[in-house]
Amino acid sequence: MAGEIENALYSVATPIGNLGDITFRALEVLKSVDVIACEDTRVTSRLCEKYEIKTRLVSYHKFSENKRVTLFLDYLKQKKSIALVSDAGTPLVSDPGEILVKSVIEAGFKVIPVCGASAVVTLLQSVPRADESFKFIGFLPRVKGQIEEIFLKNKKENLVFYESPNRIEETIKILTNVRPLALLSCGRELTKKFEEIKTAPAADFLGNLTQKGEFVCMVHCEINDDIEAQIIEKASTLKSLRLCDKDIINVLCAFFDFPKNRVKEILYKL
Repeated sequence: MAGEIENALYSVATPIGNLGDITFRALEVLKSVDVIACEDTRVTSRLCEKYEIKTRLVSYHKFSENKRVTLFLDYLKQKKSIALVSDAGTPLVSDPGEILVKSVIEAGFKVIPVCGASAVVTLLQSVPRADESFKFIGFLPRVKGQIEEIFLKNKKENLVFYESPNRIEETIKILTNVRPLALLSCGRELTKKFEEIKTAPAADFLGNLTQKGEFVCMVHCEINDDIEAQIIEKASTLKSLRLCDKDIINVLCAFFDFPKNRVKEILYKL
């Protein structure tokens, strides 16, 4: 690893399932810092045992965030280094850490990211999508009306979210009720032995789900071919008037309720 460990907070991504997905840099950091702040010491200890990491573990979860911040700031003031990890994946992505990171920055110390596994990126690299853009919203709310509103308001986004196994069936029922033709991608047990990744109409999942393991899902954006045809026609007309691409994109986005990135793709193909 290039450079010595700094007097800083390292935000370290850990495997989401397969322990072999840890990076060399993450291992070096975890072995070299003075303390590891982790959601559950029992979970992180399994990773530490596999890679012979002897660093002291201190629990840091959503119920202890406020209490632990002072402790970790004292460590930094003593010129020590800290690694922040979650049970799986990347800290602060639907995991604890926001309060600690904010406090560390406000106290004048560095926060150094050590990138690695993420369930969101793992799903996205496994499924095709019409638009490169996506919107990640973490875990869905528990109220049915709020879920319906999210699905309806984000028809033109690739909407990515986490869901628990005991709620996934009901969530897909809500989706199919408000968007009967929705296309859905679901990843379950990602990077583990019984990994499943499937893309199909949302209705096809009902009655065919293995309700075990956390899910990461993407509701595909709705693409209206008629609107695309109109955009192509209008874009051609505007180009003939010698408008610049930026102005054409702004005009089309104002006229059509359509994702800006998709409008750009259409324009650049003309």
